[in-house]
Amino acid sequence: MRDVIVVGAGGGGPVVAKELAARGLDVLLLEAGPAWKDPEREWSQDENVANNPATGIFRFGPGDRAQGPWPRDLPQNSFVWQTAGIGGSTLHYFGNSPRAMPDAFPGYRELIPYYEWVEHTLPVQTAAMGTKEELFLRGATKAGLPTQTSKDISRPACRPQENAILQPQGTAGRTNNAKQLVYPRAKGCTFCGHCPQGCFLPLKAPLNLKAKRSTQASYVPMALTADRWTRGRAATVVPDAFAVKLGHDGSARSVTWRNTHTGALTTEEAKVVVLAAGPIETPRLWLNSGLPNPNDQVGRGLTDHYLDFVVGRFDHYTGSSKGPASAARADFPGYGCIEQAGAVPGLQAQGLTDSLDPARRVLGARLKRFLGNLDRLIAVAVITDDDVEPANRVTLSQAMTPDANGPIARIELRSRTARTLANRDFLAAQAAKLLEALGAREVVRMNWAPVLLHIHSTMRMGAVVSGDWESLAVERIFLADNSALPNALGGPNPTLTTQAFATRTAERILVRYFGGDPWVSRESPVSSIDDSVTRAVLAAGL
Repeated sequence: MRDVIVVGAGGGGPVVAKELAARGLDVLLLEAGPAWKDPEREWSQDENVANNPATGIFRFGPGDRAQGPWPRDLPQNSFVWQTAGIGGSTLHYFGNSPRAMPDAFPGYRELIPYYEWVEHTLPVQTAAMGTKEELFLRGATKAGLPTQTSKDISRPACRPQENAILQPQGTAGRTNNAKQLVYPRAKGCTFCGHCPQGCFLPLKAPLNLKAKRSTQASYVPMALTADRWTRGRAATVVPDAFAVKLGHDGSARSVTWRNTHTGALTTEEAKVVVLAAGPIETPRLWLNSGLPNPNDQVGRGLTDHYLDFVVGRFDHYTGSSKGPASAARADFPGYGCIEQAGAVPGLQAQGLTDSLDPARRVLGARLKRFLGNLDRLIAVAVITDDDVEPANRVTLSQAMTPDANGPIARIELRSRTARTLANRDFLAAQAAKLLEALGAREVVRMNWAPVLLHIHSTMRMGAVVSGDWESLAVERIFLADNSALPNALGGPNPTLTTQAFATRTAERILVRYFGGDPWVSRESPVSSIDDSVTRAVLAAGL
C-alpha cells in the first residue's frame, strides 16, 4: 500500500508529490499523458507540431500522436486549451505567477507563507523586460495608472509581471545565434518568444535549469530526486496512466488506472489520494467513480476568467515576438486584470479571428496588415473577475459515446452574470485606452468565444472540499488543482495560488494522517535551481 497516490502531474500534483516525498512518504504520481526523455529532440517551436489540438505534442491526448486526442463534449462555441503529459498545462503556460486579489477569498493572509514557499522553490522572479513591456507600462502610466510595488494587489496599478521564468544570464537574451545559446554560456530566458511551445532552452542545460519553470522542470525533478538532496524518499512517477476509478468505503482506498498504450488496468491502494487531474478531469473521475455528491456541487460553478483579446497596430517596433510571452500587467481590483501578451504568428492569427461577433473578426487584407509584422503589434489579454454560475459546469456527456477511459466530460457554459459582462467590457476599454495612449494606428477588440485555459472552481472549496482541500464527502481524498479554487481569484492567473494551496494541502496531509509536523513556518524552502538539486538531477540522468 502506498502512503499517497497523486492523480495528475500538471500544476498542482507535482507540488504535493515533491513536498511529501521530501519528508519520507511513499508517493506515487500518475499522469495520463506522456513523459519526454529528451525535450531538446522531441519538442518543436513549430506551432502546428507543438500545439495542434488534434496531433500536436502539447494536446490533451495520449503520447502516441497517431491516436486521436481524448474527446470532450462542447455544446457551445468554445476551445479548451490543455496539455496532457508530465508538467501538464504548465508546459504551454506563459509562466505568469501573480498572487490572487487579497479580497478574493477568506484566508488570503494565512496563505502568504505558502505563496512565499512556492515563489522561492520555482523560483518566481520579476520578469525580464523588453521593448513590448516597456511600451505597455508606458501606456499604462499615460492612461493614469500608478506603479504597483508590492506582490499584494492593493489598488488599480501596473507593474512588471512576476513570472516563473529564469532571468537571462550570459549570452541569453543578447543574441539569436543558436550556437551561442548553449548552457553554461547561456542561462535563463533566451528571449526566443516561444513560451506556448514548451521550453527546452538553453540547450544542454540540466532539466531543472531550463528557463521556464513548468513543473516538468521544477517540482517533478525535485520529487524524483528527493532521496538525494533531502532525507526523503524518491517519488515514483508513472506516465501514460489514465486514472479511471477511485475505490472508497467512506475513506479513500485505491486508484485504478489504464495504460494508454496497452489498455491494461492496474489498481493500487493508498492511505491518502490526491486528485490533481484538472478542473475538467477531476470532476469527471469523481462522477465516473460513483463517489458521493450529496449537494450536487461536483462539477458546478466553472469560472474561466471569460478571456478577451485587444490588439493595437503601430508604425514602430514593439518587439512583440521577443522574450517572455507576457511580462507586464495591470490589475484592477473588483474587475480583473489585463496583461501584455506577445504571440507567435499562428496564435496571433487565431486571436485576431476568434470572435463571437463575425463583424469583429480581422480577415483578408486587414489581417495581412496586422500579421505583416508581429513586431509592430501589442496584444493585451483581458482576464475577467467572473462570477461563479452554477449552470456553468462539468458533467458526464449523454450525447457522446464513452471513450476507452469511460464516459467523457461535457463542459457547459450557459450563462454569465451582468457583473461578469460589465467587468469584461471595462477591462477591454482599459486595454484600448492604454494602446491609444501609446499612439496605436489601429485598435481591435475581439470579443472572444470562450477560450478555456484559466479554468477554476468545479470542485469548490466550501462546496465540495473543506478549507484544507479535503473532500467533505469522502475522508482522505484531497484536491490539488484549480478545481478547488473558490472563485476566479479576482482575475489573476491561477497557477501560483493553486501551487500555494497544494503546498498547504501537503502539509495538512502529513500532519493529519502521518503524524508529521508543519514545516512551512519553521523551515527555509529549497529552490529547484539550487546546486544540491542540480547535482541530484544530473546524477539521476535528468
